[in-house]
Amino acid sequence: MTNQRPILYSFRRCPYAMRARLGLLYAQITCELREVALRNKPPEMITLSPKATVPVLQLIGGQVIDESYDIIKWAITQNDPAGWQSLITQSDELVAENDGAFKSALDHYKYSARFPDQPPEYHRTQGEEFLKKLDQRLQHSPYLLGNSQTIADISIFPFIRQFAHVDRDWFFTAPYPHLQKWLRDFLDSENFKAVMTKYAPWKSGDNIVYFPDLNQGHHSSLGAP
Repeated sequence: MTNQRPILYSFRRCPYAMRARLGLLYAQITCELREVALRNKPPEMITLSPKATVPVLQLIGGQVIDESYDIIKWAITQNDPAGWQSLITQSDELVAENDGAFKSALDHYKYSARFPDQPPEYHRTQGEEFLKKLDQRLQHSPYLLGNSQTIADISIFPFIRQFAHVDRDWFFTAPYPHLQKWLRDFLDSENFKAVMTKYAPWKSGDNIVYFPDLNQGHHSSLGAP
């Protein structure tokens, strides 16, 4: 049996899942949203993707995409109103650094109690190398790849948000004014509010929840200058 719409298994606060939801919102692809409780993951999701991490997107034909950046890339092949596909090569390099060295520093910084060999400030300094690079880019344009939001911005934003939230006082007084403005603008946007609606964890038999719910006005302005 095929689905009537793609099914997205997601967790509201996960930066990877947040990235995927932003991509689906940009492409205006409505999915059946299944919010996941990480301590009680639904067997339906694990059957689709045995690595059992969110997000997981099951397409109408049954195919499964279980990497967040790949979900965005698929979404923009379906609908790409601002021409993000032309910027994928430029985006790939930044996202690879975000998902590699920066994500490692972020995890060590956020969960520093698990890594007692070094103080949290050490791991923060490791992450700052990426912050500096982003701030330098944003000196010259309001977004990471130019004058409009792109796949790079929505892919990296959730992780900068998470890094900032470890110590907001430090982050918003650190010498990264352009990155701070970029983050604040994202946090204040209607797009961010649209992808952060709270839902109860899904279980089989529940009523269908749609995301984005275009009937509730969840239309994207992503990609607009």
